Amino acid sequence: MKTRTLALILALTLVLSLSLAGCGDSAPASQPAVAPADSGAEAAVAAASGASLVYWSMWEATEPQGVVLQEAINAFTAETGIPVDVQFKGRQGIRQGLQAALDAGTVIDIFDEGVDRVNMNWGSYLLDLEAYVKDSGYEATAIAPFMDACREAGGGTLKSIPYQGSIFAWFYNPDIFEKAGIAAVPTTWDEFLDCCAKIKAAGYIPITSDDAYFLSNFGYHVARYGGQEAVLDAVENGNWDTEPVRKAVEDFYELGKNGYFSPNLTSNVWPNGQNVEFALGDVAMYLNGSWLPNEIRGLAGDDYVWGCFSYPTVPGGVDDTSYANTSFQVFAINKSSQYPDEAFKLIEWLTKGEWDLKLSQGSLGVPADTTNTEWPAQMANVKPVLEGTANRYIWAAGAENNADITPVLLENVLNICSNKITPDEFISNMLAASK
Repeated sequence: MKTRTLALILALTLVLSLSLAGCGDSAPASQPAVAPADSGAEAAVAAASGASLVYWSMWEATEPQGVVLQEAINAFTAETGIPVDVQFKGRQGIRQGLQAALDAGTVIDIFDEGVDRVNMNWGSYLLDLEAYVKDSGYEATAIAPFMDACREAGGGTLKSIPYQGSIFAWFYNPDIFEKAGIAAVPTTWDEFLDCCAKIKAAGYIPITSDDAYFLSNFGYHVARYGGQEAVLDAVENGNWDTEPVRKAVEDFYELGKNGYFSPNLTSNVWPNGQNVEFALGDVAMYLNGSWLPNEIRGLAGDDYVWGCFSYPTVPGGVDDTSYANTSFQVFAINKSSQYPDEAFKLIEWLTKGEWDLKLSQGSLGVPADTTNTEWPAQMANVKPVLEGTANRYIWAAGAENNADITPVLLENVLNICSNKITPDEFISNMLAASK
Protein backbone atom coordinates (compact mmCIF):
# COMPACT_ATOMS: atom_id res chain seq x y z
CA MET A 1 0.00 0.00 0.00
CA LYS A 2 2.89 2.39 0.76
CA THR A 3 4.32 1.75 -2.70
CA ARG A 4 0.98 2.55 -4.35
CA THR A 5 0.59 5.75 -2.29
CA LEU A 6 4.10 6.92 -3.20
CA ALA A 7 3.45 6.23 -6.86
CA LEU A 8 0.24 8.22 -6.77
CA ILE A 9 1.98 11.19 -5.07
CA LEU A 10 4.74 11.13 -7.70
CA ALA A 11 2.17 11.03 -10.48
CA LEU A 12 0.29 13.99 -9.06
CA THR A 13 3.57 15.87 -8.68
CA LEU A 14 4.41 15.15 -12.32
CA VAL A 15 1.06 16.48 -13.54
CA LEU A 16 1.43 19.61 -11.40
CA SER A 17 5.01 20.24 -12.61
CA LEU A 18 3.96 19.96 -16.25
CA SER A 19 1.15 22.43 -15.62
CA LEU A 20 3.51 24.97 -14.04
CA ALA A 21 6.02 24.63 -16.86
CA GLY A 22 3.30 25.32 -19.41
CA CYS A 23 2.19 28.49 -17.63
CA GLY A 24 5.67 30.06 -17.33
CA ASP A 25 5.80 33.07 -14.96
CA SER A 26 2.21 34.19 -15.49
CA ALA A 27 1.02 32.96 -12.06
CA PRO A 28 2.08 34.61 -8.79
CA ALA A 29 4.47 32.57 -6.65
CA SER A 30 1.91 32.47 -3.85
CA GLN A 31 -0.80 30.94 -6.13
CA PRO A 32 0.75 28.47 -8.55
CA ALA A 33 -1.21 27.60 -11.65
CA VAL A 34 -2.70 24.08 -11.68
CA ALA A 35 -3.85 22.11 -14.68
CA PRO A 36 -7.63 21.70 -14.93
CA ALA A 37 -8.92 18.32 -13.76
CA ASP A 38 -9.72 17.08 -17.24
CA SER A 39 -9.74 13.47 -18.44
CA GLY A 40 -6.20 13.76 -19.77
CA ALA A 41 -4.83 14.67 -16.34
CA GLU A 42 -6.82 11.88 -14.69
CA ALA A 43 -5.57 9.40 -17.26
CA ALA A 44 -1.98 10.46 -16.65
CA VAL A 45 -2.39 10.00 -12.90
CA ALA A 46 -4.03 6.60 -13.32
CA ALA A 47 -1.38 5.37 -15.73
CA ALA A 48 1.48 6.61 -13.54
CA SER A 49 -0.05 5.03 -10.43
CA GLY A 50 0.15 1.60 -12.01
CA ALA A 51 -3.56 0.90 -11.48
CA SER A 52 -4.93 -1.94 -13.59
CA LEU A 53 -7.97 -4.17 -13.23
CA VAL A 54 -8.86 -7.78 -13.93
CA TYR A 55 -12.55 -8.46 -14.56
CA TRP A 56 -13.99 -11.97 -14.80
CA SER A 57 -17.23 -11.75 -16.76
CA MET A 58 -20.12 -14.22 -16.76
CA TRP A 59 -20.86 -13.34 -20.39
CA GLU A 60 -19.43 -14.74 -23.60
CA ALA A 61 -17.52 -12.23 -25.70
CA THR A 62 -19.94 -12.76 -28.61
CA GLU A 63 -23.15 -12.22 -26.61
CA PRO A 64 -24.84 -8.81 -26.84
CA GLN A 65 -23.82 -8.13 -23.24
CA GLY A 66 -20.22 -9.12 -23.90
CA VAL A 67 -19.98 -6.96 -27.00
CA VAL A 68 -21.28 -3.84 -25.24
CA LEU A 69 -19.20 -4.42 -22.11
CA GLN A 70 -16.01 -4.70 -24.17
CA GLU A 71 -16.82 -1.44 -25.96
CA ALA A 72 -17.55 0.25 -22.63
CA ILE A 73 -14.31 -0.99 -21.11
CA ASN A 74 -12.31 0.22 -24.10
CA ALA A 75 -13.88 3.66 -23.64
CA PHE A 76 -13.19 3.54 -19.90
CA THR A 77 -9.50 2.84 -20.46
CA ALA A 78 -9.27 5.62 -23.05
CA GLU A 79 -10.92 8.05 -20.61
CA THR A 80 -9.08 7.13 -17.41
CA GLY A 81 -5.86 5.47 -18.51
CA ILE A 82 -6.74 2.42 -16.39
CA PRO A 83 -6.20 -0.82 -18.33
CA VAL A 84 -8.78 -3.55 -17.79
CA ASP A 85 -8.12 -7.20 -18.56
CA VAL A 86 -11.64 -8.51 -19.17
CA GLN A 87 -11.88 -12.29 -19.28
CA PHE A 88 -15.16 -13.56 -20.69
CA LYS A 89 -15.69 -16.83 -18.82
CA GLY A 90 -19.34 -17.51 -19.63
CA ARG A 91 -21.81 -18.96 -17.13
CA GLN A 92 -20.10 -22.28 -16.67
CA GLY A 93 -16.65 -20.74 -16.50
CA ILE A 94 -17.69 -18.50 -13.62
CA ARG A 95 -19.70 -21.12 -11.77
CA GLN A 96 -17.09 -23.83 -12.09
CA GLY A 97 -13.88 -21.81 -11.95
CA LEU A 98 -14.30 -18.70 -9.83
CA GLN A 99 -14.24 -20.37 -6.42
CA ALA A 100 -10.97 -22.19 -7.11
CA ALA A 101 -9.42 -19.03 -8.54
CA LEU A 102 -10.40 -16.94 -5.52
CA ASP A 103 -9.14 -19.63 -3.16
CA ALA A 104 -5.83 -19.69 -5.00
CA GLY A 105 -5.41 -15.92 -4.73
CA THR A 106 -5.70 -15.32 -8.47
CA VAL A 107 -5.72 -11.60 -9.25
CA ILE A 108 -9.38 -10.81 -9.85
CA ASP A 109 -10.62 -7.31 -9.04
CA ILE A 110 -14.20 -7.50 -10.29
CA PHE A 111 -16.54 -10.36 -11.16
CA ASP A 112 -20.23 -10.71 -11.88
CA GLU A 113 -23.06 -13.24 -11.76
CA GLY A 114 -26.59 -13.45 -10.34
CA VAL A 115 -27.24 -11.61 -7.07
CA ASP A 116 -28.01 -14.67 -4.96
CA ARG A 117 -25.11 -16.75 -6.27
CA VAL A 118 -22.58 -13.93 -5.82
CA ASN A 119 -23.62 -13.11 -2.28
CA MET A 120 -24.28 -16.66 -1.07
CA ASN A 121 -21.51 -18.61 -2.78
CA TRP A 122 -18.73 -16.03 -2.76
CA GLY A 123 -19.86 -13.68 0.02
CA SER A 124 -16.68 -14.10 2.06
CA TYR A 125 -14.65 -12.56 -0.79
CA LEU A 126 -16.78 -9.44 -1.26
CA LEU A 127 -15.79 -5.89 -0.42
CA ASP A 128 -18.26 -3.79 1.59
CA LEU A 129 -19.47 -1.08 -0.81
CA GLU A 130 -21.55 1.04 1.55
CA ALA A 131 -18.97 3.82 1.86
CA TYR A 132 -18.40 3.96 -1.91
CA VAL A 133 -22.12 4.22 -2.59
CA LYS A 134 -22.64 6.90 0.04
CA ASP A 135 -19.66 9.05 -0.99
CA SER A 136 -20.54 8.91 -4.68
CA GLY A 137 -24.29 9.42 -4.28
CA TYR A 138 -24.73 6.28 -6.34
CA GLU A 139 -28.21 5.43 -5.06
CA ALA A 140 -29.76 8.71 -6.20
CA THR A 141 -30.31 7.17 -9.64
CA ALA A 142 -30.33 3.46 -8.80
CA ILE A 143 -33.37 1.15 -8.75
CA ALA A 144 -34.23 1.10 -5.04
CA PRO A 145 -35.80 -2.40 -4.85
CA PHE A 146 -32.76 -3.91 -6.56
CA MET A 147 -30.39 -2.16 -4.16
CA ASP A 148 -32.54 -3.35 -1.25
CA ALA A 149 -32.37 -6.91 -2.57
CA CYS A 150 -28.58 -6.65 -2.82
CA ARG A 151 -28.39 -5.62 0.83
CA GLU A 152 -30.70 -8.44 1.83
CA ALA A 153 -28.61 -10.95 -0.11
CA GLY A 154 -25.48 -9.49 1.53
CA GLY A 155 -26.80 -10.04 5.04
CA GLY A 156 -27.81 -6.41 5.50
CA THR A 157 -24.73 -4.87 3.91
CA LEU A 158 -24.28 -3.77 0.31
CA LYS A 159 -21.58 -5.93 -1.24
CA SER A 160 -22.66 -5.89 -4.87
CA ILE A 161 -24.11 -3.49 -7.45
CA PRO A 162 -27.10 -4.57 -9.60
CA TYR A 163 -27.39 -4.41 -13.36
CA GLN A 164 -29.30 -6.26 -16.10
CA GLY A 165 -32.41 -6.52 -13.97
CA SER A 166 -35.18 -8.95 -14.83
CA ILE A 167 -38.65 -9.97 -13.74
CA PHE A 168 -40.34 -13.34 -14.06
CA ALA A 169 -43.84 -12.81 -15.44
CA TRP A 170 -46.28 -13.97 -18.09
CA PHE A 171 -45.21 -13.07 -21.61
CA TYR A 172 -47.91 -13.21 -24.26
CA ASN A 173 -48.45 -12.80 -27.96
CA PRO A 174 -50.51 -9.61 -28.49
CA ASP A 175 -51.59 -10.77 -31.97
CA ILE A 176 -53.17 -13.92 -30.54
CA PHE A 177 -54.85 -11.93 -27.76
CA GLU A 178 -56.34 -9.60 -30.34
CA LYS A 179 -57.59 -12.46 -32.54
CA ALA A 180 -59.11 -14.10 -29.47
CA GLY A 181 -60.96 -10.89 -28.57
CA ILE A 182 -59.03 -10.29 -25.33
CA ALA A 183 -59.03 -6.57 -24.61
CA ALA A 184 -57.18 -6.50 -21.28
CA VAL A 185 -54.61 -8.68 -19.57
CA PRO A 186 -55.91 -10.86 -16.72
CA THR A 187 -55.27 -9.86 -13.12
CA THR A 188 -57.32 -12.62 -11.42
CA TRP A 189 -57.37 -16.37 -11.89
CA ASP A 190 -60.95 -16.29 -13.23
CA GLU A 191 -59.91 -13.74 -15.83
CA PHE A 192 -56.89 -15.90 -16.70
CA LEU A 193 -59.15 -18.92 -17.25
CA ASP A 194 -61.41 -16.80 -19.44
CA CYS A 195 -58.38 -15.82 -21.55
CA CYS A 196 -57.39 -19.46 -21.90
CA ALA A 197 -60.89 -20.40 -23.08
CA LYS A 198 -60.95 -17.60 -25.67
CA ILE A 199 -57.47 -18.44 -26.94
CA LYS A 200 -58.36 -22.10 -27.37
CA ALA A 201 -61.61 -21.17 -29.14
CA ALA A 202 -59.59 -18.98 -31.54
CA GLY A 203 -57.53 -22.03 -32.54
CA TYR A 204 -54.37 -21.40 -30.51
CA ILE A 205 -52.67 -23.13 -27.59
CA PRO A 206 -52.99 -21.03 -24.42
CA ILE A 207 -49.88 -22.10 -22.41
CA THR A 208 -46.49 -23.70 -22.94
CA SER A 209 -43.20 -23.94 -21.08
CA ASP A 210 -39.88 -25.79 -20.95
CA ASP A 211 -38.34 -28.15 -18.43
CA ALA A 212 -35.98 -25.39 -17.28
CA TYR A 213 -38.79 -23.07 -16.20
CA PHE A 214 -42.04 -24.90 -15.55
CA LEU A 215 -41.58 -25.31 -11.81
CA SER A 216 -41.79 -21.53 -11.58
CA ASN A 217 -45.43 -21.85 -12.65
CA PHE A 218 -46.07 -24.22 -9.76
CA GLY A 219 -44.09 -22.14 -7.25
CA TYR A 220 -45.89 -18.94 -8.21
CA HIS A 221 -49.30 -20.59 -7.97
CA VAL A 222 -48.73 -22.08 -4.53
CA ALA A 223 -47.27 -18.77 -3.36
CA ARG A 224 -50.31 -16.86 -4.56
CA TYR A 225 -52.43 -19.05 -2.27
CA GLY A 226 -50.17 -19.29 0.78
CA GLY A 227 -47.17 -17.05 0.27
CA GLN A 228 -43.63 -18.13 -0.49
CA GLU A 229 -43.52 -19.70 2.98
CA ALA A 230 -46.04 -22.32 1.83
CA VAL A 231 -43.78 -23.29 -1.08
CA LEU A 232 -40.70 -23.56 1.11
CA ASP A 233 -42.61 -25.50 3.77
CA ALA A 234 -43.51 -28.12 1.19
CA VAL A 235 -40.18 -28.28 -0.63
CA GLU A 236 -37.86 -28.07 2.37
CA ASN A 237 -39.96 -29.64 5.13
CA GLY A 238 -42.06 -32.12 3.17
CA ASN A 239 -45.40 -30.56 4.18
CA TRP A 240 -47.28 -31.22 0.94
CA ASP A 241 -50.75 -31.90 2.28
CA THR A 242 -51.64 -28.26 2.84
CA GLU A 243 -54.43 -26.12 1.47
CA PRO A 244 -52.18 -23.89 -0.73
CA VAL A 245 -50.49 -26.91 -2.36
CA ARG A 246 -53.73 -28.82 -2.83
CA LYS A 247 -55.52 -25.85 -4.39
CA ALA A 248 -52.63 -25.20 -6.75
CA VAL A 249 -52.53 -28.84 -7.83
CA GLU A 250 -56.28 -28.87 -8.39
CA ASP A 251 -56.04 -25.73 -10.54
CA PHE A 252 -53.29 -27.23 -12.68
CA TYR A 253 -55.29 -30.43 -13.05
CA GLU A 254 -58.22 -28.37 -14.38
CA LEU A 255 -55.98 -26.48 -16.80
CA GLY A 256 -54.86 -29.82 -18.22
CA LYS A 257 -58.38 -31.22 -18.29
CA ASN A 258 -59.57 -28.20 -20.29
CA GLY A 259 -56.78 -28.57 -22.82
CA TYR A 260 -55.07 -25.31 -22.01
CA PHE A 261 -51.52 -26.68 -21.91
CA SER A 262 -49.44 -27.47 -24.97
CA PRO A 263 -49.54 -31.18 -25.84
CA ASN A 264 -45.73 -30.96 -25.91
CA LEU A 265 -45.48 -29.64 -22.35
CA THR A 266 -44.36 -32.91 -20.79
CA SER A 267 -41.65 -33.48 -23.42
CA ASN A 268 -40.41 -29.93 -24.00
CA VAL A 269 -36.69 -29.62 -23.31
CA TRP A 270 -35.45 -26.04 -23.27
CA PRO A 271 -35.57 -24.15 -25.58
CA ASN A 272 -38.20 -26.04 -27.57
CA GLY A 273 -41.15 -24.37 -25.87
CA GLN A 274 -39.86 -20.83 -26.21
CA ASN A 275 -38.16 -21.10 -29.59
CA VAL A 276 -40.47 -23.43 -31.50
CA GLU A 277 -43.92 -23.00 -29.98
CA PHE A 278 -43.96 -19.54 -28.44
CA ALA A 279 -41.64 -17.50 -30.66
CA LEU A 280 -43.23 -18.81 -33.84
CA GLY A 281 -46.75 -17.88 -32.77
CA ASP A 282 -48.38 -21.23 -31.99
CA VAL A 283 -48.81 -20.57 -28.26
CA ALA A 284 -50.19 -17.46 -26.58
CA MET A 285 -48.57 -17.41 -23.11
CA TYR A 286 -45.29 -18.45 -21.50
CA LEU A 287 -44.15 -17.69 -17.94
CA ASN A 288 -40.52 -16.63 -18.19
CA GLY A 289 -37.95 -13.96 -17.38
CA SER A 290 -37.69 -10.61 -19.11
CA TRP A 291 -34.57 -11.88 -20.84
CA LEU A 292 -36.93 -13.84 -23.11
CA PRO A 293 -37.41 -11.15 -25.81
CA ASN A 294 -33.64 -10.98 -26.23
CA GLU A 295 -33.29 -14.76 -26.46
CA ILE A 296 -35.94 -15.08 -29.18
CA ARG A 297 -35.41 -11.78 -30.99
CA GLY A 298 -33.81 -13.58 -33.93
CA LEU A 299 -37.00 -15.61 -34.41
CA ALA A 300 -39.62 -12.99 -33.57
CA GLY A 301 -37.84 -10.04 -35.18
CA ASP A 302 -36.45 -6.82 -33.73
CA ASP A 303 -39.70 -4.92 -34.23
CA TYR A 304 -41.91 -7.30 -32.29
CA VAL A 305 -43.19 -6.01 -28.94
CA TRP A 306 -44.08 -8.81 -26.53
CA GLY A 307 -46.94 -8.47 -24.08
CA CYS A 308 -46.31 -8.95 -20.37
CA PHE A 309 -48.42 -9.22 -17.21
CA SER A 310 -47.89 -10.27 -13.61
CA TYR A 311 -49.02 -13.66 -12.36
CA PRO A 312 -52.74 -13.28 -11.48
CA THR A 313 -54.20 -13.42 -8.00
CA VAL A 314 -56.14 -16.51 -6.89
CA PRO A 315 -59.39 -16.78 -4.89
CA GLY A 316 -58.68 -16.39 -1.18
CA GLY A 317 -54.95 -16.03 -1.82
CA VAL A 318 -52.54 -14.02 0.31
CA ASP A 319 -50.21 -12.56 -2.34
CA ASP A 320 -51.30 -10.03 -4.95
CA THR A 321 -49.76 -9.06 -8.29
CA SER A 322 -47.09 -6.94 -6.59
CA TYR A 323 -45.21 -10.17 -5.76
CA ALA A 324 -42.81 -11.53 -8.35
CA ASN A 325 -39.39 -13.05 -8.78
CA THR A 326 -37.15 -10.13 -9.64
CA SER A 327 -33.50 -10.75 -10.18
CA PHE A 328 -30.45 -9.28 -11.78
CA GLN A 329 -26.76 -9.70 -12.30
CA VAL A 330 -24.41 -7.89 -9.97
CA PHE A 331 -20.88 -6.57 -10.05
CA ALA A 332 -18.78 -7.30 -6.98
CA ILE A 333 -15.28 -6.22 -5.96
CA ASN A 334 -12.85 -8.75 -4.52
CA LYS A 335 -11.93 -7.53 -1.03
CA SER A 336 -8.33 -8.50 -1.85
CA SER A 337 -8.21 -6.12 -4.82
CA GLN A 338 -5.31 -3.66 -4.73
CA TYR A 339 -7.38 -1.15 -6.66
CA PRO A 340 -10.86 -0.96 -5.11
CA ASP A 341 -11.29 2.74 -5.92
CA GLU A 342 -10.62 2.14 -9.59
CA ALA A 343 -12.81 -0.97 -9.55
CA PHE A 344 -15.78 0.98 -8.22
CA LYS A 345 -15.14 3.68 -10.80
CA LEU A 346 -15.43 1.01 -13.52
CA ILE A 347 -18.68 -0.29 -12.02
CA GLU A 348 -20.12 3.23 -12.06
CA TRP A 349 -19.01 3.59 -15.67
CA LEU A 350 -20.83 0.40 -16.67
CA THR A 351 -24.04 0.95 -14.69
CA LYS A 352 -24.67 4.66 -15.16
CA GLY A 353 -25.43 6.96 -18.07
CA GLU A 354 -24.33 6.20 -21.61
CA TRP A 355 -23.05 2.65 -21.19
CA ASP A 356 -25.90 1.47 -19.02
CA LEU A 357 -28.27 2.67 -21.75
CA LYS A 358 -26.24 0.98 -24.49
CA LEU A 359 -26.16 -2.27 -22.52
CA SER A 360 -29.93 -2.12 -22.10
CA GLN A 361 -30.51 -1.44 -25.78
CA GLY A 362 -28.00 -4.02 -26.98
CA SER A 363 -29.35 -6.85 -24.84
CA LEU A 364 -33.00 -5.77 -24.49
CA GLY A 365 -32.43 -5.49 -20.76
CA VAL A 366 -33.63 -3.36 -17.89
CA PRO A 367 -31.48 -0.22 -17.34
CA ALA A 368 -29.77 0.08 -13.94
CA ASP A 369 -29.81 3.89 -14.05
CA THR A 370 -33.26 5.37 -13.43
CA THR A 371 -32.41 8.39 -15.59
CA ASN A 372 -32.32 6.03 -18.57
CA THR A 373 -36.07 6.11 -19.02
CA GLU A 374 -36.14 5.04 -22.68
CA TRP A 375 -36.31 1.26 -22.47
CA PRO A 376 -35.94 -0.90 -25.58
CA ALA A 377 -39.20 -0.88 -27.54
CA GLN A 378 -39.53 -4.66 -27.22
CA MET A 379 -39.59 -4.21 -23.42
CA ALA A 380 -42.29 -1.54 -23.33
CA ASN A 381 -44.87 -3.83 -21.71
CA VAL A 382 -42.37 -5.15 -19.16
CA LYS A 383 -41.71 -1.74 -17.61
CA PRO A 384 -45.11 -1.25 -15.91
CA VAL A 385 -45.02 -4.82 -14.57
CA LEU A 386 -41.62 -4.28 -13.00
CA GLU A 387 -42.62 -0.87 -11.66
CA GLY A 388 -45.71 -2.45 -10.09
CA THR A 389 -43.64 -5.08 -8.26
CA ALA A 390 -42.97 -4.22 -4.64
CA ASN A 391 -42.28 -7.66 -3.14
CA ARG A 392 -39.66 -10.16 -4.23
CA TYR A 393 -39.99 -13.91 -4.58
CA ILE A 394 -36.80 -15.93 -4.76
CA TRP A 395 -36.30 -18.08 -7.86
CA ALA A 396 -39.45 -20.10 -8.65
CA ALA A 397 -40.85 -18.75 -5.37
CA GLY A 398 -38.76 -21.45 -3.69
CA ALA A 399 -40.02 -24.43 -5.72
CA GLU A 400 -36.46 -25.43 -6.63
CA ASN A 401 -34.88 -24.86 -3.21
CA ASN A 402 -34.40 -28.56 -2.53
CA ALA A 403 -32.29 -30.17 -5.25
CA ASP A 404 -33.14 -33.64 -3.97
CA ILE A 405 -36.84 -33.03 -4.56
CA THR A 406 -36.72 -30.96 -7.76
CA PRO A 407 -36.72 -33.85 -10.31
CA VAL A 408 -39.57 -35.66 -8.54
CA LEU A 409 -41.57 -32.47 -8.16
CA LEU A 410 -41.20 -31.58 -11.84
CA GLU A 411 -42.26 -35.07 -12.86
CA ASN A 412 -45.37 -34.95 -10.69
CA VAL A 413 -46.34 -31.42 -11.70
CA LEU A 414 -46.11 -32.41 -15.36
CA ASN A 415 -48.16 -35.52 -14.63
CA ILE A 416 -50.86 -33.39 -13.01
CA CYS A 417 -50.92 -31.06 -16.01
CA SER A 418 -51.33 -34.01 -18.38
CA ASN A 419 -53.91 -35.62 -16.03
CA LYS A 420 -51.83 -38.78 -15.64
CA ILE A 421 -52.33 -38.55 -11.88
CA THR A 422 -54.98 -37.03 -9.62
CA PRO A 423 -54.41 -34.30 -7.02
CA ASP A 424 -54.60 -36.94 -4.26
CA GLU A 425 -51.95 -39.03 -6.01
CA PHE A 426 -49.76 -35.95 -6.37
CA ILE A 427 -49.88 -35.31 -2.63
CA SER A 428 -49.18 -38.97 -1.85
CA ASN A 429 -46.27 -39.12 -4.28
CA MET A 430 -44.62 -36.00 -2.88
CA LEU A 431 -45.11 -37.09 0.73
CA ALA A 432 -43.43 -40.39 -0.09
CA ALA A 433 -40.56 -38.69 -1.91
CA SER A 434 -39.94 -36.35 1.03
CA LYS A 435 -39.50 -39.09 3.68
